[in-house]
Amino acid sequence: MASDLNKTLSKEYIGLQLWVLIVICLGVVFLVILSISLWLSFRKKSRRANVMLPLTQVPYVSEEIKEIRVDQASANNGNTLNEKFSDKGSEKGLFNVDNGEDSGQSGSFNHVDKDVKGSQPGEEGPTGTVSTYRPSSNPLTAPSPLSGLPEFSRLGWGHWFTLRDLHLATNRFSKDNIIGDGGYGVVYRGNLINGTPVAVKKLLNNPGQADKDFRVEVEAIGHVRHKNLVRLLGYCIEGTQRLLVYEYVNNGNLEQWLRGDMSDKGYLTWEARIKILLGTAKALAYLHEAIEPKVVHRDIKSSNILIDDNFDAKISDFGLAKLLGDGKSYITTRVMGTFGYVAPEYANSGLLNEKSDVYSFGVVLLEAITGRYPIDYGRPQPEVNMVEWLKMMVQLRRSEEVVDPNIETRPSTSALKRALLTALRCVDPDADKRPKMSQVARMLEAEEYPLPREDRRRRRNQSVNSDADTQRKNSDADRSDDPDLRLESRMHHHP
Repeated sequence: MASDLNKTLSKEYIGLQLWVLIVICLGVVFLVILSISLWLSFRKKSRRANVMLPLTQVPYVSEEIKEIRVDQASANNGNTLNEKFSDKGSEKGLFNVDNGEDSGQSGSFNHVDKDVKGSQPGEEGPTGTVSTYRPSSNPLTAPSPLSGLPEFSRLGWGHWFTLRDLHLATNRFSKDNIIGDGGYGVVYRGNLINGTPVAVKKLLNNPGQADKDFRVEVEAIGHVRHKNLVRLLGYCIEGTQRLLVYEYVNNGNLEQWLRGDMSDKGYLTWEARIKILLGTAKALAYLHEAIEPKVVHRDIKSSNILIDDNFDAKISDFGLAKLLGDGKSYITTRVMGTFGYVAPEYANSGLLNEKSDVYSFGVVLLEAITGRYPIDYGRPQPEVNMVEWLKMMVQLRRSEEVVDPNIETRPSTSALKRALLTALRCVDPDADKRPKMSQVARMLEAEEYPLPREDRRRRRNQSVNSDADTQRKNSDADRSDDPDLRLESRMHHHP
């Protein structure tokens, strides 16, 4: 039987013995099964990878990103510091409505930052103005504007967008989506894949300069959170491209409202102007006094103060910002900024510190009071420089005439004097005499103009040392009932 099997296996077919053919067939079957198994396994892994990763590859990370250092302690202090500079009271009218329609909710996007406190939505009052309520004492729980985006691209403080993401968001950087441009680059309106509207700043592709501008803005506000600062959501680094992605604020800026560009929605009331300036003051106090290193914005002006649907201020454009740390009282830098807003000592010497921002804020406050440009060559010579013109009007005791005629309901005399006195302190030619921004915020919130602490201390010392000085103090107190006399007295410190 064995011999018959051997004979059968030894038969030749196509030149090969049968047993050789059987071995070859078995080998082929084994290889086919192995190949199918490997293919199925690879396909399963590919499907799993496609679920986890977006359609685009992870972009190459420039070495420059390693130079961006985040002050973790500063970031951790954000919530408590926001409480320190939080709003203390409710505001009344926000703007005067020409046609009686509800113009407060002018857009479809109300941004609520999950890390800060917010106001309740505005409601239309019986007089056609929009009112807001006192901010809640409890933090709001709201979805992040980054929710729904691929988790893999989270990197530190923000979101790492790919160039493809931003192409889709801005319709390939369409000209129709441009909302701003300047020496730094172009800003586009866009929508992320999760529906969040954003402002995408595409920095000019200048060798070296784009990286420098990118680092400046990321270092300045990449890790900070404040209700009155435009939030930097993320960035894109691919090749030579440098882009920054901000929350989108869709209710114009302070300059547009003051100049009448938003007149189809009405004009800002006095209460709305003070609310916007108070929010700006609190944000600057946060940058100057609450984080380390402190941030000097260097380009505070009305067009860089955006306004959201609740008429809260949002400081934007940190392209010129400087960091001031390690106990430095000032830094020397090339003079940059906008004509009319630059502090005189900075313009003359290049010495920069936070008091330069205080001066610029004072100019913006005067803009909000008067509705005028800081420098307007279309006016008569004495009125070209707004700050000097206003000092002249106060000296002539004509301060009631400086109020913007577009304000339908004029402020009370005490409210006007308080705002003017605060502005005059901010634009003091002597930088050392300007108040801190936290003091400015308290001045704007006070029912009456607060006497500076150093002045109170000086008067106490004078009272102890000299009866004559005591009599002078009493005389000043008697005169303080007249707001015009107080302003006129203040002007002796403003040559």
